[in-house]
Amino acid sequence: MIKSMTGFGRAKIEKEAKEYIVEIKTVNHKYNDIAIKIPKTISYLEENIKKLISKEIHRGKVEVYISFTNNSTEGKNIKINTEIAKLYIQELRQLAKEAGIAENINLMEITKLPDVLNIQNETEDKTIEEELTLAVNQAIGSLLTMRKNEGEKMAVDLRKRIEILSEKIDKISGLSTGLVEEYVVKLEARIKELLSTDVVDQNRLAQEIVIYSDKCSIEEEITRLRSHFVQFNNLLDQEMPVGKKLDFIVQEMNRETNTIGAKANKLEITNLVVDMKTEIENIREQIQNIE
Repeated sequence: MIKSMTGFGRAKIEKEAKEYIVEIKTVNHKYNDIAIKIPKTISYLEENIKKLISKEIHRGKVEVYISFTNNSTEGKNIKINTEIAKLYIQELRQLAKEAGIAENINLMEITKLPDVLNIQNETEDKTIEEELTLAVNQAIGSLLTMRKNEGEKMAVDLRKRIEILSEKIDKISGLSTGLVEEYVVKLEARIKELLSTDVVDQNRLAQEIVIYSDKCSIEEEITRLRSHFVQFNNLLDQEMPVGKKLDFIVQEMNRETNTIGAKANKLEITNLVVDMKTEIENIREQIQNIE
């Protein structure tokens, strides 16, 4: 069954003083575009998260927001970058000397400077990865459920629209049956009127009929349209992403409908073609949101 490209999924996991919140939002997009906002402390897991998402989401703009709180002390080790701290002190002393101000270097203030104080996880990296993966998979599952539900609703609507198109093409087929016969009567009457005679060159008339029949015949277009309707409905049942294929088929539907409109010299058919083009445009807008 088709899936919508629009959806939202959220998961929250709490494990031993650690909290993970993962939110995934998707909207329609031509390609698979994944953007992740993740805390710096676990940014090394970003590529793994992208791989998890890419396995399940093949098309759409994906925005991922990850919140991570770690109040656990297990496996943590505080490291002071002594060399960086010394460079800060050296530069601050030099600045104080050049500015002619008293040195007032506070140790606690030095530890707050970038890259001086680091908290390292010596034993928790694997645990964090496993727990975050669990949260990401839960969020993906929630997202896919929403996308699938939305896709099912869209499929119902699209099938109804294809049914409407099918009914209109049946009407057009019925109306096109007598086009050549009508043309023969009109052509023969016109010839008699112009020549002021009841005698008509049957060979010439036959040639004109053949030329007109070739120009106004829409049987091929009707046949191809019916084939497109079947293909379209079949794709709606596929589990794989089919948005691009559906878009191509809709383009073909529009092309065949335009050809029918150009060929058919009958007001009733023209009106039906206008209705069909409107319905096809509605379908085209719908499938822009299908994965």
